[in-house]
Amino acid sequence: MSNELGLALLRIARGAIAERLGLPTQPAPDLPELEQPAATFVTLTSEGALRGCIGSLEPRVPLREDVRNNAIAAAFRDPRFPPLGLGEFGAARVEVSLLGALEPVAMTDEIDVLRRLRPGIDGVVLTCGGHRATFLPQVWESLPDPRHFLAQLKRKAGLAAGFWNEDLRLARYQVTKWKETLPVRM
Repeated sequence: MSNELGLALLRIARGAIAERLGLPTQPAPDLPELEQPAATFVTLTSEGALRGCIGSLEPRVPLREDVRNNAIAAAFRDPRFPPLGLGEFGAARVEVSLLGALEPVAMTDEIDVLRRLRPGIDGVVLTCGGHRATFLPQVWESLPDPRHFLAQLKRKAGLAAGFWNEDLRLARYQVTKWKETLPVRM
């Protein structure tokens, strides 16, 4: 993936948040990739701490629209945080993760799953009944042990850490990500 695309995605994400806050924005470049359906996550951090993260797992809308929607949701609708305030905007850093295709993980039991997970590479989606959660590959940085990673993913889905059921399904995906080191000038 090109650096040009990454810079465009960061500008789209930051611009969507700025626009919602009533700040001026600049248009992102017109790239053909931005019109193709894609799935993304937008993550906001402030002083190194998570400040919001919302995304989509399957490509349903054009990449430009998906990033815009997820940026607004991460800034203003992540239920773990209050809406981003105007005073926080300058300190917030934006990261955009472009997801690859979901790949079902064949498994016989939890030990088999733990052998198949690739720390630092795989994003993982867990589903069981009405429960669903995902961790981006970046989560491996704070949860490097596969057993702990999977236990926390189960908790995020609303299940017990030791839960196992034959109806549990996992899928993995990879991402290409771009992250601001300094805010993109609007």
